[in-house]
This record gives sequence, C-alpha cells and structure tokens, in this order.
Amino acid sequence: MLDTTPLTAAVERIADRLRAAPQSRLQRGAAAEGLALARELALRAQRIETPQDEPRTMPDAGLFAVADQLVVAGTDLAEALRMAAASPKVLGEAVGFVEDTGARLRPLL
Repeated sequence: MLDTTPLTAAVERIADRLRAAPQSRLQRGAAAEGLALARELALRAQRIETPQDEPRTMPDAGLFAVADQLVVAGTDLAEALRMAAASPKVLGEAVGFVEDTGARLRPLL
C-alpha cells in the first residue's frame, strides 16, 4: 500500500501556518492561495476517483476555514491515491506541488 504520509505532512504544515496567521495576512492573499491549493488538491482527487464526472469546485468558506478545507482536500487526495494504488511518482508529484505552493505562501504568512 502506498504511504501517503509525505503528502499529508506537507498539507498539515501549510494548514498549521494558515491557522496561526493573523487575519490581516489572510486577507492580503494567504487565504486565497490556501484556497487555490485546496481546490487543486480536490480537483486531483476527483479526477482519480471519478474521472468520468465533471469536477466540482470547492466553495470559498471564508478566511478562517481555509486551513480546514486544505486538510480535507489533502486527506481526500491521499486516500484517492492509496485506493487507486497510484505510483510513487504520482505521489511525489503531488507532494512537490504542495511543497512548491507552500514555498510561495511563506512570504504571505
């Protein structure tokens, strides 16, 4: 079974930073970047789970919910990758994407 710990750990690190960020930083773009990441992870999970269906967009639940939305989307993607028996390469690409986005978020946080 594929070990998705690196993916969930990377998502948790970003979510923790978002939770700790003051409202002013969230409003200056950190929440929007976090939501964009959550939406992309949700989209990737949907493409794995139901490739025949039109993907749904994760709604904007507000500044203070974005960290939780990110964790949910990351967990969904990790589970989809495990269930689909995805290759370590696919997992590595997802982890890399999350880490790259986290690096772009750092200055905003």
